[in-house]
Amino acid sequence: MATDQADRDRFIGAMRRVAASVTVVTTDGQAGRYGATVSAFSSVSADPPTVLVCLHGQSRIAQAVQDNGRFCVNVLPEGSTDIADRFAGRHDARVSDRFSGVDCYGLPGTPPQIDGAIVFQATVQQTLLSGSHLIVIGRVGAVLGGDSRPLTYHDGAYHRVVPDAAHAPH
Repeated sequence: MATDQADRDRFIGAMRRVAASVTVVTTDGQAGRYGATVSAFSSVSADPPTVLVCLHGQSRIAQAVQDNGRFCVNVLPEGSTDIADRFAGRHDARVSDRFSGVDCYGLPGTPPQIDGAIVFQATVQQTLLSGSHLIVIGRVGAVLGGDSRPLTYHDGAYHRVVPDAAHAPH
């Protein structure tokens, strides 16, 4: 019998098996400076360069990204598990500022760019509330970095990208 909604636990279990780059979305401006680790990040279009991120709709960063009108997607490099954990809120009980001790660059009032990350600077073009999350679509104004392999997340743990030897460039 077909239903119009998958079982929640089955859906979550299947999504855990989908590997994803680990990204930290940052914003700064009149609404304040915020950052959060997110699992939903994707390109939308190359013409014009556009990306999307999904943020919990009730989070402070979702409101701040909308109010500030801009954000950065920082694709973390291998070895950045502490930064990923920090922006996922795992250190919030002992660290009041998620940016404290994290090497970032950029002008004050602009979304922080995490050193070593592949950075997509974006301006909010559209938002859409879907279920518990806010989908934010942004026009990419600049891409920085890009020399490192990304940190990935799969089945509840961080991983490294390892090329398949049979298909590696020669």
